[in-house]
Amino acid sequence: MASVAWAVLKVLLLLLTQTWSPVGAGNPPDCDAPLASALPRSSFSSSSELSSSHGPGFSRLNRRDGAGGWTPLVSNKYQWLQIDLGERMEVTAVATQGGYGSSDWVTSYLLMFSDGGRNWKQYRREESIWGFPGNTNADSVVHYRLQPPFEARFLRFLPLAWNPRGRIGMRIEVYGCAYKSEVVYFDGQSALLYTLDKKPLKPIRDVISLKFKAMQSNGILLHREGQHGNHITLELIKGKLVFFLNSGNAKLPSTIAPVTLTLGSLLDDQHWHSVLIELLDTQVNFTVDKHTHHFQAKGDSSYLDLNFEISFGGIPTPGRSRAFTRKSFHGCLENLYYNGVDVTELAKKHKPQILMMGNVSFSCPQPQTVPVTFLSSRSYLALPGNSGEDKVSVTFQFRTWNRAGHLLFGELRRGSGSFVLFLKDGKLKLSLFQPGQSPRNVTAGAGLNDGQWHSVSFSAKWSHMNVVVDDDTAVQPLVAVLIDSGDTYYFGDGTPLSWWVGRTNETHTYWGGSLPDAQKCTCGLEGNCIDSQYYCNCDAGRNEWTSDTIVLSQKEHLPVTQIVMTDAGRPRSEAAYTLGPLLCHGDTRLLKVWRRESVIFEIFPPLFGRRRWEDGLSLGVQHKPGQDESFWNSASFNTETSYLHFPAFHGELTADVCFFFKTTVSSGVFMENLGITDFIRIELRAPTEVTFSFDVGNGPCEVTVQSPTPFNDNQWHHVRAERNVKGASLQVDQLPQKMQPAPADGHVRLQLNSQLFIGGTATRQRGFLGCIRSLQLNGVALDLEERATVTPGVEPGCAGHCSTYGHLCRNGGRCREKRRGVTCDCAFSAYDGPFCSNEISAYFATGSSMTYHFQEHYTLSENSSSLVSSLHRDVTLTREMITLSFRTTRTPSLLLYVSSFYEEYLSVILANNGSLQIRYKLDRHQNPDAFTFDFKNMADGQLHQVKINREEAVVMVEVHQSAKKQVILSSGTEFNAVKSLILGKVLEAAGADPDTRRAATSGFTGCLSAVRFGRAAPLKAALRPSGTSRVTVRGHVAPMARCAAGAASGSPARELAPRLAGGAGRSGPADEGEPLVNADRRDSAVIGDTGFLRIGRAGFELLASSDLPASASQSAEITGVSHHARPSLIF
Repeated sequence: MASVAWAVLKVLLLLLTQTWSPVGAGNPPDCDAPLASALPRSSFSSSSELSSSHGPGFSRLNRRDGAGGWTPLVSNKYQWLQIDLGERMEVTAVATQGGYGSSDWVTSYLLMFSDGGRNWKQYRREESIWGFPGNTNADSVVHYRLQPPFEARFLRFLPLAWNPRGRIGMRIEVYGCAYKSEVVYFDGQSALLYTLDKKPLKPIRDVISLKFKAMQSNGILLHREGQHGNHITLELIKGKLVFFLNSGNAKLPSTIAPVTLTLGSLLDDQHWHSVLIELLDTQVNFTVDKHTHHFQAKGDSSYLDLNFEISFGGIPTPGRSRAFTRKSFHGCLENLYYNGVDVTELAKKHKPQILMMGNVSFSCPQPQTVPVTFLSSRSYLALPGNSGEDKVSVTFQFRTWNRAGHLLFGELRRGSGSFVLFLKDGKLKLSLFQPGQSPRNVTAGAGLNDGQWHSVSFSAKWSHMNVVVDDDTAVQPLVAVLIDSGDTYYFGDGTPLSWWVGRTNETHTYWGGSLPDAQKCTCGLEGNCIDSQYYCNCDAGRNEWTSDTIVLSQKEHLPVTQIVMTDAGRPRSEAAYTLGPLLCHGDTRLLKVWRRESVIFEIFPPLFGRRRWEDGLSLGVQHKPGQDESFWNSASFNTETSYLHFPAFHGELTADVCFFFKTTVSSGVFMENLGITDFIRIELRAPTEVTFSFDVGNGPCEVTVQSPTPFNDNQWHHVRAERNVKGASLQVDQLPQKMQPAPADGHVRLQLNSQLFIGGTATRQRGFLGCIRSLQLNGVALDLEERATVTPGVEPGCAGHCSTYGHLCRNGGRCREKRRGVTCDCAFSAYDGPFCSNEISAYFATGSSMTYHFQEHYTLSENSSSLVSSLHRDVTLTREMITLSFRTTRTPSLLLYVSSFYEEYLSVILANNGSLQIRYKLDRHQNPDAFTFDFKNMADGQLHQVKINREEAVVMVEVHQSAKKQVILSSGTEFNAVKSLILGKVLEAAGADPDTRRAATSGFTGCLSAVRFGRAAPLKAALRPSGTSRVTVRGHVAPMARCAAGAASGSPARELAPRLAGGAGRSGPADEGEPLVNADRRDSAVIGDTGFLRIGRAGFELLASSDLPASASQSAEITGVSHHARPSLIF
């Protein structure tokens, strides 16, 4: 009965030991006091800060001082916030907030901890290896209790994701309590020998607990043995912890072997690891870092029949005070307990039970070298090299389980080559590339992917290079050549061979549609690269050129300031790239520009200012359906007490407001939003003054723009006001921008809590009378029309757009008002397109002609709506305006011939010498008036523009809008009964003078465009038919994009080749004498209505306003990187 009770007692004691650990003894059970709130600001540090008011010292939980939290300069995954607790503390919980009253908060983050602030370890939650959940708004607090807790002095928060509409913003708290720590340090040649109390009864159980931090991968942590070879040993072997249990009893059956237990891996990482060993008769529990192994040894309880001595840190040789039989431990032990006895405390007090052997101290030094972990194949570390030295010399240690991967890459200076050090099949290989020579390769070591530390020494100088791995040395002779060490060495498997530098001088290795730092091109994300092993086409190592076309759109990284390709200097390896312009995208419009043809155009002066685009830029306007609503969205304010209200404006750190207005009154408030003390307001303070005022806690600040002319002229004016942490600015139209810097250390956060008032104020005083259009706040358009439909005194929409934008209708086009925006009516223009600016051109082959027939019913009324005019034979013309452009190398040439039913005519020809000649015969009984204009040889293959304006007998001829000449007619002042207008060859020119007949027989070969006679536009009637055609075409006449596009001067054959516009248009012998049908029909559109607006055929997409872009992109094309001798280990 007694034996049964004893067995039950042993089981109970064993269960108790499983729930109690001496490691935690002495720590209070209530361990959740706030640790960070009482720390000074100097205890907080960070990677960067947006301003002095956003520094890490303002990151304490629930505090509102400064800007109300920490915000880094750039929001990316490289930012961190760090706390120094002053000493090692037990940390049991953390809490986070966003920046006070802002749009800045972190949605997930990593938590790192460290003893010395250099060697960091990531805290991993039990249910997840990923980050902690963060906040969903700025002010709520998210707590997370740490299971298990940890001990550290330094903590570091690393944001992973944040509010996409804001920045990184954090306020934090750390909870825990003081941590009792007794530390002993062993230098690898020292030990502690502990003599136990000699009692007549052996202990019922043995419990040993400790924490260790190893500086080397091998060493004895503890050892105890008996008289017959029985012993227990805890030893670190190759980074794993091994527990040996040997009975030493020779009478036991041979089948009962010594017990060996192994737990853990890579425990020599210079971080703390906990150990608990519990022995109760034959029951054994072995725990390492919360991982426990339970077992029952075979045999009797003689395992505990041991001597009364136990050694820590090594196994002393009997009789020799500083000799050890096995490799001793190099590192620190903390809170070392044996059966509840604090062994370290006994040693510090020099108690007689403790014998110290060798150099034993009671503080744990920080490691001099810190390991670096590469978490993925895309990771790398860039370190500065010894630039300019005549050798390369690198030493380091590494360990890995991977059989292959990059270790080191470097590029030599002055284009003298590069080198790559990498693992392949567990062996270390070195490749040296030098211009004009085949690669030199060296291999050393084997089985290096065993997870153990291996030492590497690499050197190259003049005539040889060598690699030493552990004790294995390999040497490779070189052709004697100067080796010039480079500026940077890249360690890690993700060593980038190409990267680009952004606006903050950070290097970026992602390309195109990939996420930042993915080191992939677009084809890598889409999985369609030409070689599936690589994430960019240019990395495929092909023997032909390959390319990757990419678009970079992370606006905080743009613009691109530098592109670097490091591996193109090797034999048979080349690279080329082109970098496109920085394209800024608003919230509702997209700006794209690409090279096409040389044009010059002014774009919406009220929006952009008078900008001229030329030298290779072709322009177009494009937007998605519905996007123009924001640009033309407007409201009319009819009473001073009326206003529109919206939710409070959230512009804490950045407030960007832009809109258009027009009015006839002298003053009024455009916009106002109030806080408790803060406010923001934009107003017309006087007829010539617009004022932007605000207060963020530093007192009211005003920025005013004054104009030499009144703003209340009932014309549209554009206002752009911006305020950020650096200052405020205001610009109206194209007047000089006014700026006001912010105070150096003042408040920066704008706190607003009332409604946003548009067109009025909260007091219903100083309201605005007039129209407001296209209002955007931080890139977000407000729907003024929708709110105006339900607001008394305010009406949706505004009229009078043509008064501002009518000048955009060019070349005789007329502005027409629409409900939203304007349209250009090109009915009486020789051009088409949305702004009547697209020239209509045609190529005339030799012998071809185009005849425009003036029909019977012609009306001279100015408000005629017919596209093509008709002339009755009895109608008399006393004036006409003629325009045309041409390009040819043939003489003589007939540019234009107009006939009448009364044998009167007008001819415009190029004489044999290329001079321009004009002949008017306005009386069939008299000889024609003939005039020669010796401006220059106009048959030179260049584009020439001619304008002829007749007022009765006075004829004004203008070439290229500059050279002008006036002549007087003697043959008459009236042009009677116009019959037809002919371009090209004239078959019947009876009654014409000899020079006109010769030119008519020769016709015209080349390009004609923008031909207009009065309101008649023959090319437009032929190529853009809108009804019954009045044009007959003979021979080969083909539409062209533009006469100005073509070969350069001196290449007449090429320049006169037809350029078909998308293949549209038909002409030729099969259609002789027939109207030209199915000609090119270019799109036109209302400016502002849903659809597409195109100018020409290129891609310039119109921004809705001159706002700062909500996003940006920059395109780059890597034309090719051809690698014929590269290793296959490129990221």
